[in-house]
Amino acid sequence: MKGIEALPLADWINAGVDWLSKFTGFFNSITAFFQAIIDAIQWAFDLLPEWLFIIVILALTYWVKKDQKKLGFMIFEVLGLLLIWNLGYWRDMTQTLTLVLSSSLIAIIIGIPLGIWMAKSNKAEVVIKPILDFMQTLPAFVYLIPAVAFFGIGMVPGVLASVIFAMPPTVRMTN
Repeated sequence: MKGIEALPLADWINAGVDWLSKFTGFFNSITAFFQAIIDAIQWAFDLLPEWLFIIVILALTYWVKKDQKKLGFMIFEVLGLLLIWNLGYWRDMTQTLTLVLSSSLIAIIIGIPLGIWMAKSNKAEVVIKPILDFMQTLPAFVYLIPAVAFFGIGMVPGVLASVIFAMPPTVRMTN
């Protein structure tokens, strides 16, 4: 019994990837932009000695946390940061913090204007909302793999995947 002919999805995907491969200049400029933000944040973290970084974090915690349990939290914070420093994971910790901060910054820079645009234009909302739904329902590895293919291995694909993951709530809350 003859069934329905299979769709040539693999051919379509290969053609799409080949077409996107022509835009290496575009992907290189995005990589350079993201890398500049990452390098600036990492430079700021590398500028501070570990002990001064801990003091700055404690001062920020003291300033931000307004409840009575602030002292216990700050002691736990100091012990955790000293342990990270003692075990030799300080640079890894600052790189992870750089990834999180740069992703958050980019998601906010892109997300707030998109949310305002959605609030002002029903047409924009009709177009952007399904894209946000799509971004939120896909697992991170689904868009991390193409990001690595187009942007290479490193911090930039991680930042891009985190931005894709973090941007929909920013846009929705702004809208």
